[in-house]
Amino acid sequence: MRTTTTTVALLAATAFLLPTSAHAASEPRLGDCAAGELCLWSKAGFKGTRHVYDLAHTDIESCTPLPPGTDAQSLANRMGRPVTTYQSAECAETGEFDTHPGAGTWMPQVPYRVKAFKVWES
Repeated sequence: MRTTTTTVALLAATAFLLPTSAHAASEPRLGDCAAGELCLWSKAGFKGTRHVYDLAHTDIESCTPLPPGTDAQSLANRMGRPVTTYQSAECAETGEFDTHPGAGTWMPQVPYRVKAFKVWES
């Protein structure tokens, strides 16, 4: 009886250490994209190569293409400013594009491959 009680207690204690769902385990950690950054991942679910941009190294209201031959399938906008992402590497509005608010937007899967972006003043 004592062994059963001990086993049950140990199982209950370890349950708190495990993620509550597969969704929780796939969520990015806040430290994966710091405040003031735009983070773009090459694969859905915040996986793959990550490109990080901040205001100190990004022109406002200018088209910023991702490095040649790369694109992004998930993103986090923590810049504090709206960011428009584009399917076109030239920020052309003939392809898909979306504006993401700067209040901490996390998108595990964008509906198109992001190839460029613009950061807006407000």
